[in-house]
Amino acid sequence: MGRALMVQGTSSGAGKSLLVTALCRIFSNLGYDVVPFKSQNMSLNSAPSIEGGEISRAQYLQAIACRKKPSVRFNPILLKPEGRMRSQIVFMGKPIGSVSAKDYMLSRKEELFRKAMEVLDELKEKHDLVLIEGAGSPVEINLKDYDMVNMRVAKHANARVILVTDIDRGGSFASIVGTMELLSEEERNLILGFVFNKFRGDASLLKPGFDYLEERYGKPTLGVIPYVEHRLPEEDSLAEFPKVKGDLHIQIIRLPHISNFTDFEPLHWANGVDYVTRAEEIRGDLVIIPGSKNTVEDLLWMRNNGIEDAVIQAHREGSFVVGICGGFQMLGKEIIDTVESKRGKVKGIGLLPAKTVFRREKRTNHLKARVLWEPAKGMNVEGYEIRMGRSISERPFSVITSVNAAKAFEPEGAIGERAFGTYLHGIFHNFTFTERFLNFLRAEKGLEQVSVKRWSIEEEIERFAGVVEKNLDVERILGELGL
Repeated sequence: MGRALMVQGTSSGAGKSLLVTALCRIFSNLGYDVVPFKSQNMSLNSAPSIEGGEISRAQYLQAIACRKKPSVRFNPILLKPEGRMRSQIVFMGKPIGSVSAKDYMLSRKEELFRKAMEVLDELKEKHDLVLIEGAGSPVEINLKDYDMVNMRVAKHANARVILVTDIDRGGSFASIVGTMELLSEEERNLILGFVFNKFRGDASLLKPGFDYLEERYGKPTLGVIPYVEHRLPEEDSLAEFPKVKGDLHIQIIRLPHISNFTDFEPLHWANGVDYVTRAEEIRGDLVIIPGSKNTVEDLLWMRNNGIEDAVIQAHREGSFVVGICGGFQMLGKEIIDTVESKRGKVKGIGLLPAKTVFRREKRTNHLKARVLWEPAKGMNVEGYEIRMGRSISERPFSVITSVNAAKAFEPEGAIGERAFGTYLHGIFHNFTFTERFLNFLRAEKGLEQVSVKRWSIEEEIERFAGVVEKNLDVERILGELGL
C-alpha cells in the first residue's frame, strides 16, 4: 500500500496546483512511482486523457510531471461551469449531466464522492505515493459539511497535509492561524507543516512568525518558495487576463464562458495579448475568438453587446480574424445546437465558409494535422480537440493525419478571406507555426521578422521543480511519510 501526501491552501490561488506539480517531478526524480489526484476540480481548462476522456488541465500537467500518461483516474470529477449557476458534470472523463450547484450538493455529491474514493484507493494500492491536491480553503464554514476535496479526502486516504499560503498577497500568518483554528483537532493532527509561496525578499525576516506557528501548533515551516516567473498554467479560477499591446495588437474576446485560454500563452510570451470585452475596444491587427463552454450563448452575448458587428467591421478594415474551437464555430455561417444551448438553428458571424451541428457525443482526442492555410501550407502541427460540434467546410484549415496515434485523414476547420478557424487547441504551442503566422502579420504591417523563442512544458516543469526543491525540506517530508 502506497502513501498519500496532500497539498491544501489557505485560499484559492495559494499555489496548490503548481506545488503539487513540482512535488510530482521532485519525487519522480528521486525514483518514486508517483501519481497525482484531485477528487473534484472545477475548471474550463481541460485536456484529453489517455483513455479518450476529459480531465482538468492541472491534473494533465501534474501527470506529465510524474512522467505518467494523463488518466481520468487522476481527476475523476470535473465540473465545467455553464452559467446560470449550473455546471456540466464530467465523471471519469465523460459528461453525465448538467446540474445546479444546489442539486449537485444535495443529490449527486455523495454517490460521486464514494466512487472517487474507490479510484483513490486503487491508486494507493498500485503506486508508491499519491500526491493529492485540495481546492480553495479547507475551512470555509458554509462548505465544510459538503467537503469532497479537502480534509474529508485526507482522512479517507490517511494523508499527511502540507498547508500552503500565498505570501505575495499579504496576511499569510493570519490566514494560516485562521485555518488552523477552524480545523478540528483530528484535522490539525494531519497537518505536516506550512509552506509560504511566492515570497519576494529575505526569508530570514519571517523567522518570528515561523517560531510563533511552531510554538502554537507544533508544526514546522517546511519551506519558503520564492516568486518565480514561469510559463506553467496557473489555476484558471484566478487567471489574470492581460491587456498588453505589442508590436502587433493581438486581441482576444473574453467570452463569458471562455475555455482553454491556455491556447494563447505562446502569443502572450512572443508578443503580448489584449483581452477585450467591449465593442469599442476591437481594432486589433489580429482578433481571436477563443473556445467556449457554451458556444451559442456566447455568440448571442457578442451579438447583443455589439461585439459581433465590431469584429465584422474590424475585419472589413483589415484585421485578421481567427477562431479556435467554439470561436471557429461562431465564425461560420450557421450553428445547429439542440444539445448544449438547445436553441436550434442560429446564424453565425459568417466570416468562414462552415456549418456546425452539435452532437451529444464529445470528441476528446490528441491530434496531428497538416496545415492547408497558404502561408503555412504543408506544415505539420499537433494539438487536441474537446468538442461536441461537427463542422463541414469546402475550404478546411488542415487535414487531421493522426487521432490518438492512429492514422487518419479528416479535414477540419475552415479558411476564409483574412480569417481561419480550427478545432486544434494548442495550435500556437507549435512554435514554428506561430512564428510563421506572426511574421506573416508583421510583414503586412512593415515590421521586421522575429524569431519565436522555443520552450517546452518539460523544461518549465523541471526548472520550477528545481526552485521548489532548493527551498523545501524534502528530506523531512520523506521522513514523515516513511519513504
